[in-house]
Amino acid sequence: MSTASPVPTELTQPGTHRPNMAELDLPVVENPAEVAPQDAREISKLFFERLDTVVEGTHEHQYVRNTLIELNLALVKYAAARFRNRSEQMEDIVQVGTIGLIKAIDRFELSREVEFATFAVPYIVGEIKRFFRDTSWAVHVPRRLQELRIDLAKAVDELSQNLDRTPTTAELAEHLGIEEEEVIEGVVASNGYTAGSIDMPMEDASDHSPAPLADRLGGPDADLETAENVQALKPLIQELDDRDRRILRMRFGEEMTQSEIGEELGVSQMHVSRLLTRITSRLREGLLKAD
Repeated sequence: MSTASPVPTELTQPGTHRPNMAELDLPVVENPAEVAPQDAREISKLFFERLDTVVEGTHEHQYVRNTLIELNLALVKYAAARFRNRSEQMEDIVQVGTIGLIKAIDRFELSREVEFATFAVPYIVGEIKRFFRDTSWAVHVPRRLQELRIDLAKAVDELSQNLDRTPTTAELAEHLGIEEEEVIEGVVASNGYTAGSIDMPMEDASDHSPAPLADRLGGPDADLETAENVQALKPLIQELDDRDRRILRMRFGEEMTQSEIGEELGVSQMHVSRLLTRITSRLREGLLKAD
């Protein structure tokens, strides 16, 4: 994803329209991002009071809202720090967290009588976690299974401590209040969280130069489809009458020509052709229905 900052930059652009601070009855904040955290909290209260009174879409509203975003960027960096060990770039994590900050600013009300930081951090962390949940999987799986993977991991840790062993599928199902089939589905889906390359060398103590997994993987069996078709044909052939089965045996088993089959049955070669067409069409339709 792009690492361009989502924070509006109008405040720092030369020639940007800035509302009259006297009219807004607000302090002038030249560099909001550099304000100390304690001062930022106090100034934010003043800007939140004014945000409730200015008309949305105006320059005044834009200025107040953008200043609040920059004043509270430290909250995003604080929340993002706990995810520093993730493989994603910290720049991306901060960007996603800033989206959570903006949502918190748009939904905050001073009447809640809580500190804005207390209100905003869950929004910021939630947005970051949602980003990991939706983008960190090696393959796409439904969100329900992504969330189930997290629940299973917590359940395994908790039950392993209580039981002093790895919990069974039935125990996990009972603990989470779901069916065993759902537990199995979640475990299988968890395999899609990470992926390894088949070109990576396999660790094998007997090999001085381990070969990649790709060299050990088998290819598709060319005769597999034929074997499957033969098994599917057996019940269909049993439904044919004796003469139709005899014609099939002579044509495909003994590899007799249509003329030879006609002599054997006492009919013309043309009649044998029509019989074979009818028989094979019936078998083909039966196979297609089975598929």
